[in-house]
Order: sequence, then C-alpha cells, then structure tokens
Amino acid sequence: MPRHPFVPVFYHRDGDRFTPWSSTAPDADAWLAQVYSDDSLITEVDGVHAEDAGPEGVTGVPTSSSTAPSLMADMLDALDVRPGHRILEIGTGTGYNAALLCRLAGGASVTTVDYSERLTTTARARLTALGMAPTVRWADGAEGVPGGAPFDRIIATCSVRRIPVAWFEQCAPGGLMVVPIKGALAGGMIARLQKLPDGTVAGRIMHTPAAFMPLLNAPEETAKIPGPVDGTLRDSNLSGSVLDDWTFSFFAELHMSANAVRDYHREPDGAHVTTLFDPLDGSYARVADRGPEPGATVLTSGPRDLWAPIEKAHERWLTLHRPRREWFTIKATPDKQTVSYVMPDGQEAHWDL
Repeated sequence: MPRHPFVPVFYHRDGDRFTPWSSTAPDADAWLAQVYSDDSLITEVDGVHAEDAGPEGVTGVPTSSSTAPSLMADMLDALDVRPGHRILEIGTGTGYNAALLCRLAGGASVTTVDYSERLTTTARARLTALGMAPTVRWADGAEGVPGGAPFDRIIATCSVRRIPVAWFEQCAPGGLMVVPIKGALAGGMIARLQKLPDGTVAGRIMHTPAAFMPLLNAPEETAKIPGPVDGTLRDSNLSGSVLDDWTFSFFAELHMSANAVRDYHREPDGAHVTTLFDPLDGSYARVADRGPEPGATVLTSGPRDLWAPIEKAHERWLTLHRPRREWFTIKATPDKQTVSYVMPDGQEAHWDL
C-alpha cells in the first residue's frame, strides 16, 4: 500500500519550530525517502495541518501524525484481521492505516472515526481516490460508533489513560482490541485484549513502546505547570531523567496520578530538570540534577510529594529485575482496569489504571 498519497505534506522539525515539507519541494527525492522511512511523520501541530501552514511553519505541540510503519504493522498483526471482520478504528489521522485495514478486511467492513473534521474530510477523499470506501466519520472516538456495533476488531491509533466504556460495549464477544495506554510519560503501553463472555476484556501488554498522541474528544486543554513555587527542598538519589527511559517509564506511570502532567528540559550545563504537577490537588515537584554529582535536588509543594512514588517505583522495578512490558497482563471492565505482573515465585502485583 503506497504511503505517499496520504502524506503529501508533513512537518519537518527544527528545534521548536515545525516547517511544512511537501512533495513539490526542490529536494523531492529526500522528501520521498523520508515518507518511506520507518519514522512517524507529524502532520498536524496544535490543530494546524501541515497543508494549511505557511512556509515559515508553526510552533506548538504535535496533535496528529502518520505512525511509523513498523509499529503500524506490529499492531495490525496483533489485531489478527481476517476478510469480512467488522473493524472500528479510533483515530483516522491521514487515512493510511484505514487503507491497510481495507486491504485486510475489505472496505465495506471498515469504520474509522476521528474528532477532527479536517482530517476525516481529507482522509475520505484520499481513500476514495485509491478506490477504497470505508465508512469515515467525524465524531468523538471515545463514543465509538454505536450504530455500527458490534465490531469484531477495535484498534486505536491514539492513546487513552483508561479504555472508554463504549469500546467495551461495541466489541463483539470473542473480539479483539489493540489499544495504546499512556498518561504523562512517553513510552507507554499497547494492550492486546480479547472480549470474554462475561464482558471483561483481558490480554497482555505488547513488547513495543508507543507514544501515541492522546485521544481528543474536546478542544485540548493541557494543564499549565506553574512557574517557580515555594516549597520544601530534599535530596534524591534519582535523576528525573529516569522518566526518559522507555524501559522504565511505563512502570513509573502505573504509580502516577492519572491527572499528572510533566515538563522537562536540560540546563545549559546539561543538568536534567523534570517538573511534575497534578492540577487536581495542586501538588508539585521539581527534580533538578545536582550537576556533576549523582542524584537530584527535589522541590515539593502541595499536599503530596509527587517524586516519592517514582523513587519507590524505580526501586521496586530494580528489585523485580527490570521486568519488560510484555511480561505484564491487563484485565479490564468499564469500572476497574488493572495491570498485573506474576513474579517467578508465583506472587502477583497489581496496579489500577
């Protein structure tokens, strides 16, 4: 399936600025090589599609992209699509993944939904131009498509902190779901789940880290991390840079509040600084490297020390011999969603999403 018809323009990142790069650019060969590289291609920043951006580009936060092909292939393999399966895709994006689903299941069997009218309109036109006619809807992905249910397969190309209730209801008994799960940290989890006769979904975490953009069902309102605050200083043996380690960050996230947000940067001398903030109760932590010395200085304020759970999580992760994400299982109902790990001696540990 050709990728280039779905990404005629995407953003090239240069520091904090994103500039559009199109097939009509002078370096067309380099553009085409990037399209067919195994990389994600950013197509939208803060709601501004690359095709709508001026030559000077934009600044902001990426809000849509074309996923790296190897990750798309891994997720589609886990979805185990067969001809005639009724498929629901949450997150139409460019339409490329929907095209692959059409090739696997047949266009009449595929329904794809996205919160962005701009994206669904463009994707529909490009799919039609290639002779494919899936159902493309501009709607809230968290609600699924009730009129099209039940679906044999549900795949999300955006991340959620918890699996939405509608997806449980719209997945057919015995059906499969492939869902990226993450919160404030990159390197989240992808769950591969099966709908059991009692309505529960259960399965395993896939081996692949994934930093999918979050599901949007309203205008994005990211909590603002406050500027310098007064608080209590303490020392930590742990640098905030551990949260950049994708082999650990998925485990750290199991110990964080679902509402927490994170910002991080490096000082001119290379020292790493991480800031955590929970807008629900105002808890705040700033974790700054001590320069050439190991460890960090932690400034905390609010009712909770947000760094303490990460320190305990890291210690436990090391005690468990750095377990990989694919060794964890997940079991979920609309009311309770739990990630579990069985230790070699048979003991079990559980974390609620």
